[in-house]
Amino acid sequence: WGGAGRGGPGPPPRGFGGPPPPNPPPPPPALSTTQSHEQTLLPLLLPLLRLQTGAGQRPAGYPFHLMSDLVHASREALSEGGALASHLDAFVPRPAQLRLTEAIAASMQQRDLLLAEAGTGTGKTFAYLVPVLLSGMRTIISTGTRALQDQLYHRDLPRVRQALGVGLRSALLKGRSNYLCRYRLQQARGEPRFSSPEQAAQFQRILAWSGRSESGDIAELDGLADDSPLLPMVTSTVDNCLGNECPFWDDCFVVRARQRAQAADLVVVNHHLLLADLALKQEGFGELLPGAQAFVIDEAHQLPELAAQFFGEGFGMRPWQELGRDCLVEARGVGGAQSALQEPVDHLQQALSALRAAMEGLPARGTQWRALAMPQVREGFDAVMSSLVVLELALQPLREAAAGLDACHARAREAISRLGRWLGDEEPALDFDADPAEATAVAGDVLWYELTARGFRCQRTPMDVSAPLREHRERSHAAWIFTSATLTVGGGFEHIATRLGLDDPQTLVQPSPFNWPEQALCYLPEGLPDPAARGFGTALIQVLRPVLQASQGRAFLLFASHRALREAAEALRDGPWPLFVQGEAPRATLLQRFRESGNGVLLGSASFREGVDVVGEALSVVVIDKLPFATPDDPVYEARLDAIRTQGGNPFRDEQLPQAVIALKQGVGRLIRSETDRGVLVLCDPRLLNRGYGKVFLQSLPPFRRTRALADVQAFFAPQWAPVADAAAPTAAVAGPEPAPGATFPLF
Repeated sequence: WGGAGRGGPGPPPRGFGGPPPPNPPPPPPALSTTQSHEQTLLPLLLPLLRLQTGAGQRPAGYPFHLMSDLVHASREALSEGGALASHLDAFVPRPAQLRLTEAIAASMQQRDLLLAEAGTGTGKTFAYLVPVLLSGMRTIISTGTRALQDQLYHRDLPRVRQALGVGLRSALLKGRSNYLCRYRLQQARGEPRFSSPEQAAQFQRILAWSGRSESGDIAELDGLADDSPLLPMVTSTVDNCLGNECPFWDDCFVVRARQRAQAADLVVVNHHLLLADLALKQEGFGELLPGAQAFVIDEAHQLPELAAQFFGEGFGMRPWQELGRDCLVEARGVGGAQSALQEPVDHLQQALSALRAAMEGLPARGTQWRALAMPQVREGFDAVMSSLVVLELALQPLREAAAGLDACHARAREAISRLGRWLGDEEPALDFDADPAEATAVAGDVLWYELTARGFRCQRTPMDVSAPLREHRERSHAAWIFTSATLTVGGGFEHIATRLGLDDPQTLVQPSPFNWPEQALCYLPEGLPDPAARGFGTALIQVLRPVLQASQGRAFLLFASHRALREAAEALRDGPWPLFVQGEAPRATLLQRFRESGNGVLLGSASFREGVDVVGEALSVVVIDKLPFATPDDPVYEARLDAIRTQGGNPFRDEQLPQAVIALKQGVGRLIRSETDRGVLVLCDPRLLNRGYGKVFLQSLPPFRRTRALADVQAFFAPQWAPVADAAAPTAAVAGPEPAPGATFPLF
């Protein structure tokens, strides 16, 4: 299979890596490209073939490396002369894609677990869509973001389905907050005023669109920002939805979307929605997931951190402000309701504002213990609790008057319960040998807060989500495929497998098929101080200016902190290149302008490590200022490190280093996006060469050629560029003295 299984001592892994058994039997004969009738019937015959041995089973003694019917059919579809090559003009068969689709098909056939790292350019989307469509198995595909979800459903899926000639029913399903709520739209029409003329005009656009949209998907509305204050006014949440008591129930966009999903063979969701279901968040998928026979989790490296959000619970200032406003909106038309609710709502809004003001003296993020140690903050939370109780009592006699008021009463009760659990009815059991200010976890959960520009949120987050993920996965009795371009650390899957609760998965590594030694160069500048030293930012800009001059802009600069980003932006303002800085415009707008500029310089922080997909010369340089170790102000992260230490582990080796390696790989992946891209990666952290752990990072990256000489970078961008060294296949790195200044050397 040509890949890598799980590393470490002991017997060989159960993965697809390593040589096949001696003298393997030959694969079944390839389907002739002229057998169009047989190819048409193949998707219909596969379910019958599976019934002969039972779904997910294979006959005793069946050699694993021998291709089954689904494996064979998937490979044929993606091979030279296969269905995709015959129907898609730009499609080119790729060996790595064939190996990946074989592994996915085999795992689906056997209802097995697969961890598959597929480098950029492998074609992993087609590699899993083909066996999913050919298998006939009811499948849920989950993507990392809504943008990828839309791209998969509206662009990739139709092309593959048409090429295969498979008529599987499919559905796109998002969380309820992504769909227009007709009831809340009607309520919003009665709002006395909007905060600006632009907001009023935007609302009129939503109103006009609502009459012609068939799906109600908010993504159809161009120009509506993700943080628009209009969104909570025209969409519902699990808390404020009226359910079947809603007057628009029969025309509800969410209900329709879920009905389509219930009837579909293939459902495309995103991780937030998948996890909301798994965590029993009442997102409405309890009847759908148990029936799925296969799950494909794309961008699976995101899953553990997202799962921690959904297996915990939280509350925030904004939802409770919306609760107060909704109470007054629902009270319209109910005799005496507004007068009964106005004062409790006012008190709640005032208590929330006073609490936010009291929290000004706190760090931006911290533990519950730190927040409640300030008397004025504790008093503020108590005042909010009292206001919620008064509001709940005021709503109690109005519950029968209107379904909306009944829903508001339920929301108030839930708010009281969540706040009470976060404040804690009992003192947590502390380790008295430790600093109480560092005590963050109660019964395996971390209680913490975060301040936003105009509010706050409080969370209870589990430190370890492997157990609930394992429980839900085992209960499903389905095949689970986890794939991403960044799953391994130093070639091994141990870290991600532990986080996901996978005890013995199949594993496969398919490196990017790009010609890295020819297409890219890794530059590690000389003379930079330690990243923690004063003056690092100034020295960094001095090093980068000649690089940007050589590349004529066309660069993406990734920073470990917002402060470093702002300082670099200020220093580069006088440059000859258009500057596009995170936070100065919406993300999508920045990326579009950067692409169109042709010679721009894009500056971003951690959130820009993913989703920046710029093909071509517009992005020819990626700069990473520091190794992306997690910041120490994350209470959940700190608690996780403490737990590892308590259990006798090494927090740096077991958590900090693996997480940083995966984050670095994500940033590096922005550079080469196609077979024709060329570019330079600039790694500015000297710890890569003067710390022992630096080689772990370097060994996890693609096989760049690397250099410490600026002249090599300038030569790379010269009109008549020549390779900096012989383009032979990379060799294994060996420990030894640091290369001489200006030397060019292979990465591996």
